[in-house]
Amino acid sequence: MSTETAGKSVEFDDSGLNVWSDEERFEVTAERIAEYAAATNDPIPAHLAGEVASPVFGIVPVFEAMMMPVIDVVPMDIFGRVVHGEQDFHFHRPIRPGDKLVSRAKAIGYEGRENGTTITIVIECRTEDGELVNKQYLTAFFRNIDVGTKVGESAPAHKFDPALAEQPPLAAVAHHVDHDQTYRYAPASGDPVPLHLDEQVAEDAGLPGIIAHGLCTMAMSSWGVLTEVAGSDVHRLKRFAVRFSKMVFPDDDLETQIWRVGTEDGATTYAFRTARGADLVLTDGLAVVAD
Repeated sequence: MSTETAGKSVEFDDSGLNVWSDEERFEVTAERIAEYAAATNDPIPAHLAGEVASPVFGIVPVFEAMMMPVIDVVPMDIFGRVVHGEQDFHFHRPIRPGDKLVSRAKAIGYEGRENGTTITIVIECRTEDGELVNKQYLTAFFRNIDVGTKVGESAPAHKFDPALAEQPPLAAVAHHVDHDQTYRYAPASGDPVPLHLDEQVAEDAGLPGIIAHGLCTMAMSSWGVLTEVAGSDVHRLKRFAVRFSKMVFPDDDLETQIWRVGTEDGATTYAFRTARGADLVLTDGLAVVAD
């Protein structure tokens, strides 16, 4: 499928859809779990001690695999426009020290919109024995590229109901993005992108300075939800999804606001969003917690 942009044809390769990437392997250590928890200001003792991984640590073992399928569908000359649009974790069990994990990913569809095109990636993380640990949906977004159609599948919906905001949240949790947050998060997560580490690179890209990792903000919101509605027990979290709406910067003060949606099949669904003052930096937040 092709479209016109900047005076030339851009072609998406549909043959790259539904093709699994090569497998990536990752051995989990207590030290890496603890480093990630500390890098996200996680207050939960079991995470800080490296006894069990925090929810968004699930991105670490799959980091090398998750974007590979995009290259099979999207031409390299527009790859630099990609941003992380949404992330949706479906947990089968938490990650623990000693786990030897195998990850693979595939693109399952894309959709053109007026302001850009989304592409959906499915990621599977399993043990060497084949046990499914988590399944993730990553939605990437290409600014100002409109392919004008929809091909394949999208990620499951997790839309925030605006009517919820008309009532006070069940809980609100404060977070502070430390001045050195990105320098701690980069090695803990394995994400070395210079926009988070190099002021000059960020300014050359038109930003006022380095930006925080979106997944670091997501990790902060996850411990906010866990501490308020899940007894700080990661084993109870079954799904956790967000949309990345605005950039976050070092020294920002944030607040995660949580609403109860309802209970079904022994689990309670919560909607949440994370704000910086009047700006919403994470939207369409959804958490499913086993009762």
